[in-house]
Amino acid sequence: MKIIAFTGAGISKQSNIPTFMERPDIRDRLHRSFAQRHPEEYNQTIAELKAGMANAEPNPAHYALAQYNIPVITMNIDGLHTKAGSKKVLELHGGLPEDNEMDHASTLHNKPVLYGDPAPNYERAFDWVSNLDANDIFIVVGCSYHTAIANDLRHIAQRMGCRIYEIQEDAAHQLPALLERLIAENPDLTK
Repeated sequence: MKIIAFTGAGISKQSNIPTFMERPDIRDRLHRSFAQRHPEEYNQTIAELKAGMANAEPNPAHYALAQYNIPVITMNIDGLHTKAGSKKVLELHGGLPEDNEMDHASTLHNKPVLYGDPAPNYERAFDWVSNLDANDIFIVVGCSYHTAIANDLRHIAQRMGCRIYEIQEDAAHQLPALLERLIAENPDLTK
């Protein structure tokens, strides 16, 4: 029996990182075509993202996943799962450029994955979820239904017959409580 968590912007909202739905000005500039046509404006957009995430700290939801060694598939580019101590994190949309890469951020791939770019970790995410079965648990935290990958992974988990839990609000409190309950009921989940 095992657990996999699938996280989106909602898990980091309580770490004071706004979702892209709340920042359409940013979201609209995260396209490969925009980066190619307007490299300086794109680089500034990435600098704004980095600045907004620079002081963000993991919240109790991130720490709970790390504490119980839950593998994480994340759509986030904020690095908070790794910062919280999670060892097995699959970042679907990459991360942010290093400081020394900022002057050529518009030419980078997977830092982050942009709309119009291939997402190399999608196939790995499909594999992770396809290996679940009826004894396993798939926890969706803070993921909307606005992206194909979010819907696809949910459908695969349903097809595999595993138990699915959704947390869309107050992940910082709800996820630790859910994990504590699941681990108490099934101590072998973290082995």
